[in-house]
Amino acid sequence: QETLVESGGGSVQTGGSLRLSCAVSRSMYNFRTMAWFRQAPGKEREGVARIRTRGGDSAYADSVKGRFTISTDKGADTMYLEMNNLKPEDSAMYYCAATYLSDELSAADYLYWGQGTQVTVSS
Repeated sequence: QETLVESGGGSVQTGGSLRLSCAVSRSMYNFRTMAWFRQAPGKEREGVARIRTRGGDSAYADSVKGRFTISTDKGADTMYLEMNNLKPEDSAMYYCAATYLSDELSAADYLYWGQGTQVTVSS
């Protein structure tokens, strides 16, 4: 059973930066796609960014394009989310997820989830 463990969340002011990490218990190549999702209180979980583990191509939600960057370090079996120019609306619990079913950024397609790391952006 694969496990995913996120780290790197915290509290920052508007305009600040954070880098989230997601460590995979075994090889990242077990998955087709890895992604970051987020969920704010009272809102649905939304896809933030996804990356194909072999091709390396990525896709982003419109709300984070130009500010967030998803990447992987296959040697360390770790995925990252670099978040710059953070806004209060970015505040949420951030989850990493993985799947071998899909290239899409749809939560229903993801089979493995981390426990989440909280990001809070104050104005």
